[in-house]
Amino acid sequence: MHAIAAITKEASGPFVIEPIEVSAPRPDEVLVKSAAVGICHTDLAFASGMLGTPFPFVFGHEGAGTVAAIGEGVTKVAVGDKVLLTFNSCGHCPTCDAHEPAYCHEFPLRNYAGGRPDGSSALSQNGTPLAGNFFGQSSFASHAIANQRNILKVAADADLAALAPLGCGVQTGAGAVMRSLDAKPGSSLVVIGGGAVGLSAVLGGVIAGCSTIILIEPQAERRALGTSLGAHQVIDPASGDTTQAVRAILPAGANNIVDTSGHEGAIAAAIGMLAPKGALGLVGVPGRLDAVINLPIISAITYGHSVKGIIEGDSDPDVFLPELIAHMKAGRLPIDKFTKTYKFDQINQAIDDAHHGKCVKAVLTFDN
Repeated sequence: MHAIAAITKEASGPFVIEPIEVSAPRPDEVLVKSAAVGICHTDLAFASGMLGTPFPFVFGHEGAGTVAAIGEGVTKVAVGDKVLLTFNSCGHCPTCDAHEPAYCHEFPLRNYAGGRPDGSSALSQNGTPLAGNFFGQSSFASHAIANQRNILKVAADADLAALAPLGCGVQTGAGAVMRSLDAKPGSSLVVIGGGAVGLSAVLGGVIAGCSTIILIEPQAERRALGTSLGAHQVIDPASGDTTQAVRAILPAGANNIVDTSGHEGAIAAAIGMLAPKGALGLVGVPGRLDAVINLPIISAITYGHSVKGIIEGDSDPDVFLPELIAHMKAGRLPIDKFTKTYKFDQINQAIDDAHHGKCVKAVLTFDN
């Protein structure tokens, strides 16, 4: 069928809105008519070409829409259902069997590779295949092909533009605190970076009952936003040594730290903030493939420090996304305070606004 998509034709190039063709859904696949899609930092990291991305490529991985067609064997949804799209997983490896699909053994193949696991693409332009299947969806398009494993049916009256960011950024940030680090009531939390993922981590800390939540963020507007969302203290990293600043508030150190910056210096400082038995979760994607951190081994052994890589907030989407929706309905997850909607064809403007601090989380909406 015919569709429109935002195509990235070269590394760090603009998103170009052009017609494409989308194939009919295969077995276990679902065709979704897009209503909204969030823009995530991960889209831009891959679009930079840093990670070996093939071009031209259709990105987008926080899609939401309505089921337009289903392939053979699909039982999870029916035509007309409203759905959220999230990351894909195989469903049969040891981690999927353990209900930990975020660490699927085939995660790169099913989310990053630019096509289906068999190498084919559901997307083409003038008969030439386009790289896609990004996070099992490539939802920077009016229509997206997903697998029934990476969709979630939502209520018929759901506001899809409001829910779209849950598919990656929000579940990553909130889940990093609530699931990956399993922050306990009364524990302390430091969040490095006040973007959508970091602010979602702050909200995750509020929901988890953290007694002291500290946000480290260079932009004054985002520090103020973090305070309004529940951060008890905010720190400007330009003001001095962040390790000392955190230790001034938490002399024993922080129980939980979530880094969303991917900045090696910020992570090195975070290691010095850890309390005995403290845990540091790494969420932010660094700016280069060979980024490394130095871990003081004796200190880590002596104080039982943990450093954990985190993807998708350790989410099992069929379980965690409904939890997040319930928190939103109850007013405990007010992500509307940091989202801003744009028309789909304003994608480049939305990205520019985010780069210049004019919005935190951009959500693109489609004319349906």
